[in-house]
Amino acid sequence: MTTATQKLQILESLDALDQSQSEKVLAYIKNMLVASKDESQYKRFKREAMKEIRKALKTDRSLKLQA
Repeated sequence: MTTATQKLQILESLDALDQSQSEKVLAYIKNMLVASKDESQYKRFKREAMKEIRKALKTDRSLKLQA
């Protein structure tokens, strides 16, 4: 399976989540990747993660519109 295909599958899964599920995913990511409990570092990480997720979802939607 190609990386692009894997990314699209992940994006489709994320797009299908409701608010509660989205928060659980973010909590899971936080627990896995953020070893430090430093609040400013966590906020920076969350901001960057949300920016990347928005960018990926926007790209995915534009790909669907082109198809």
